[in-house]
Amino acid sequence: MLTVAGILTRIIGFFYRIFLSRHIGEEGMGVYQLLAPIMALSFSLTCAGVQTSISKHVAAYEAEGKRKSSILTLLYGFLISISLSIFLGIILCKFSHPISILFLAEKRCQNLICVYALSLPFCAIHSCINGYYFGLKQTTAPSVTQLLEQLARVLSVVLAFSIFPDINAENRILFAVLGLVIGEIVSSFISIVILCQSKKTHPRTPTTLSEQDKHILKKIIILATPLSINRIVLNLLQSVEAAYLPRKLTSFGLTSSESLCIYGIFTGMALPMILFPQAITSSVSVLLLPYVSEADAKQDRKKIARSIYLSTAFCLALGFVCMFFFYLTGPFIGELIFQSPDAGLFIRTLSFMCPFLYLGTLLTSILNGLGKATLSFLINVASITLRLLGVFILVPLYGIKAYLYFLMLSQLAHCILNFVALKKYLYYNNSWHFQFQKDRNLKAI
Repeated sequence: MLTVAGILTRIIGFFYRIFLSRHIGEEGMGVYQLLAPIMALSFSLTCAGVQTSISKHVAAYEAEGKRKSSILTLLYGFLISISLSIFLGIILCKFSHPISILFLAEKRCQNLICVYALSLPFCAIHSCINGYYFGLKQTTAPSVTQLLEQLARVLSVVLAFSIFPDINAENRILFAVLGLVIGEIVSSFISIVILCQSKKTHPRTPTTLSEQDKHILKKIIILATPLSINRIVLNLLQSVEAAYLPRKLTSFGLTSSESLCIYGIFTGMALPMILFPQAITSSVSVLLLPYVSEADAKQDRKKIARSIYLSTAFCLALGFVCMFFFYLTGPFIGELIFQSPDAGLFIRTLSFMCPFLYLGTLLTSILNGLGKATLSFLINVASITLRLLGVFILVPLYGIKAYLYFLMLSQLAHCILNFVALKKYLYYNNSWHFQFQKDRNLKAI
């Protein structure tokens, strides 16, 4: 269900990006995409670690039959995530001007940051409830809210552009960001409605807490803190990459407007097209984490090794199919759909990283499921650092092509390092298979 919802969401998003590119232009897409690092960093600070922590602890409590503890986990997650989101929203609004000027180097982002800050509390509610249902291994609620969020976002922006057809480009970008806020409001409302109707949230709401229940908040914080710190550091590095790429393109000799156009084409048209099939691998990775965590808790290395082999085979097959497809159709997609020959060139170049991009997502999820969040973090840092070297050293000399090649190289390095980190589980699978064959032969004798 997550895969179906993810594919439908990306199809809607695909046409939505075509709609945006034709209404706000390539430069407008570049300004709009500059907000992406702020969005990713905000999610890391307020939601990401808490959602994963809720999912993991709810799964453990449900396995032990502790329904009350599962509900308390969700409530404490609400408390932490919503508090952080309100605090961060105030900070973003207060310091929107220096953030837009000093960090993003684009003053037009100031109002966009203030509008986006309104969505943070609703995003926190939505994420916590999703984490709760992932812990229950139920995907209906997250799938429905994901799809409705995208529909609300797109329809609100299309309606706004229809009502106000003569507004300038800057206000059109503002309406696009306002669509994000409306989407989060709708998804959080639908999530609350589904949660209130769920039978699993009704039994025995506790009035007093046992000693074991008092440790739930502490357990959430202990797990969420390192996960959030890891995500924050990674998103800071990605934010530096996103903020400095247009600047380094200017150093290459392009004007500020041309740099934003190229950045908008790359991040708003070409890259989302390459990431489209990731709707499948992302859905698998979300449910693969608790699956691997459970296998690791039971010390079932056979199941872990099997998940690695199947994930690798599946992602490589999907990746090579997509690679050939995007390589052959890239220019056609760029010219016909986006009306941009540069978008077609970027799609064709990026097609070679499809197998490694999709595989890296699942391998990272397996590492996190094994409790190796620190190792996964270091691998991601190494991959991003490689891309940053391309941005700061080679982009001023060779332009956007140098960044594209370093992006592919970083994805390849990411997969290789993940396999090195997981090699002992692959070895164990071979030894287990040998032992299994030996035991079966002895039984036959």
